[in-house]
Amino acid sequence: MDSGTFNPGGERGNTLDASIDAARAALLGYRRDDGHWVFELEADCTIPAEYVLLRHYLGEPIDAALEAKIAVYLRRTQGAHGGWPLVYDGEFDMSATVKGYFALKMIGDSIDAPHMAKAREAILSRGGAVHANVFTRFLLAMFGILTWRAVPVLPVEIMLLPMWSPFHLNKISYWARTTIVPLMVLAALKPRAVNRLGVGLDELFLQDPKSIGMPARGPHQNRGLFALFGAIDAVLRVIEPLIPKKLRKHAIDRAVAFVEERLNGEDGLGAIYPPMANTVMMYKVLGYPEDHPPRAITRRGIDLLLVIGEEEAYCQPCVSPIWDTSLTCHALLEAGGAEAAQPVREGLDWLLPKQVLDLKGDWAVKAPNVRPGGWAFQYNNAHYPDLDDTAVVVMALDRARRDQPSAAYDNAIARGREWIEGMQSDDGGWAAFDVNNTEYYLNNIPFSDHGAMLDPPTEDVTARCVSMLAQLGETEQTSKAVARGVAYLRKTQLPDGSWYGRWGMNYIYGTWAVLCALNAAGVDHQDPAIRKAVAWLASIQNADGGWGEDGVSYRLDYRGYETAPSTASQTAWALLSIMAAGEVDHPAVARGIEYLKGTQTEKGLWDEQRHTATGFPRVFYLRYHGYSKFFPLWGLARYRNLRATNSKVVGVGM
Repeated sequence: MDSGTFNPGGERGNTLDASIDAARAALLGYRRDDGHWVFELEADCTIPAEYVLLRHYLGEPIDAALEAKIAVYLRRTQGAHGGWPLVYDGEFDMSATVKGYFALKMIGDSIDAPHMAKAREAILSRGGAVHANVFTRFLLAMFGILTWRAVPVLPVEIMLLPMWSPFHLNKISYWARTTIVPLMVLAALKPRAVNRLGVGLDELFLQDPKSIGMPARGPHQNRGLFALFGAIDAVLRVIEPLIPKKLRKHAIDRAVAFVEERLNGEDGLGAIYPPMANTVMMYKVLGYPEDHPPRAITRRGIDLLLVIGEEEAYCQPCVSPIWDTSLTCHALLEAGGAEAAQPVREGLDWLLPKQVLDLKGDWAVKAPNVRPGGWAFQYNNAHYPDLDDTAVVVMALDRARRDQPSAAYDNAIARGREWIEGMQSDDGGWAAFDVNNTEYYLNNIPFSDHGAMLDPPTEDVTARCVSMLAQLGETEQTSKAVARGVAYLRKTQLPDGSWYGRWGMNYIYGTWAVLCALNAAGVDHQDPAIRKAVAWLASIQNADGGWGEDGVSYRLDYRGYETAPSTASQTAWALLSIMAAGEVDHPAVARGIEYLKGTQTEKGLWDEQRHTATGFPRVFYLRYHGYSKFFPLWGLARYRNLRATNSKVVGVGM
């Protein structure tokens, strides 16, 4: 298959070329000294607020300058409704608002200040902080605002359960697993925050906070199963004080051992903020001093997540160097040009040693006979490589080796491919981190009001894995894995022609991933599934020529795509989708290209304030600062390359 890389000798439009050249130069300017790329990864107010509250929980010295900058960030991101949203210009969210208010009050903002009064009014008018989610309730319990009766029982003896039990750590997602283990130690020992300033939140409740009991059933939870698990919780609450101390100590020791095996240096447990914060608090309640190496290293790792500017500061949920570097290399490979060749090679060479070849992570519990071979999302997270990153890295390495063969690339590709093939779930799909993580009943336990306990197969990750295998030469006829993957994608297409996007927002992202996969797998462009998807994409194009989609589209009462202002990244996904379907000459593509050219800044980049990616639907969204830098370049370059060829067929997996 032709890589579709631009040939400088072909016909070119000056304006398009100028746009591509400027975007490529700007993107190259973000390269780190060792050859990789990493961009800011922003969520919402909750992580910076939790960072402030963590420091006060631990009783650390106040860093007034840092807190002042975080306060500026928190005030700026407050919504017109008085609360804090989960996405840019989004709806009020109770838990985010409680945390934002609490952090600002802890920093020193007067509760009578207009922005604080407005936030408090917004909370109280919606029933008060009693409606905060379970994670927020745990935080408030540790600060003594709520009692421990307000949170579900999390017996640390879960660590001792056998795999056949209805609840087991390996039956939930990696992010839930790493968050819960240190949290179970906290729940067992019920610590109290240092909170030297004595800041409370009674004014956010319509009742005595100490009288509040268990949270209500979440809208996604089955009434019968929730009642059953609620009854189990009530029984556990009675018997927990009776658990023998020796057994409890054994369970706590097992939890600490789990954490320490996966501590991961300064990258931290799970390499994401919530488990890292819980780990530091766990060591504190166990009596370990600040300089105890595991505690100190994890605490330093949390500070590495900070983004500190001249006026503002915030804390990232994690970092994304593998993802950013591999996607940037794809965009630069598409754009071509002599100035990009060496940086791409150095970026891919930086990725090579990041492949996990010698450690079987938690995923191996359900896939014991599969050799490791994946890449993680962060700098280091060997216990938790993911299939999406692995597929994207492999496809980039494969594109590069077509022009410059490399035995090292061949070996890395082979091991990555082997791991992905071994991680296919029984339904033919692929998940992000685990295989057959489909114990859906666990989303009904009281702890799971967020509905994000599991990591089941999804359309976007499945599509990426199919794309990778197809780019490496497999078809439905030659590969059982590809055939099962394509069948999974066919059965998950929605009636309007779109596909769900679990990790990007939302149906535009999912449809982009799937159309790339179907094209790579050799599905005829006239296939009804492809035609329906292209028609859907054309139908949702905005009047300005771009595409946008709102996070509200993840609502439980499914209504499909939700319109939103155009963004550069979502426009690029739509363009890449339609072009993958063989429609580079579609009028919608021409309008989308003009939108990207017309909104490019003088620096060669695109301004994008809106969140276009997803951590957990309805709970936690992401704004990748790199998305508006590499995806538009990718779309523009793909358009130029296809227009310069006779086949008009995309010859790579994405």
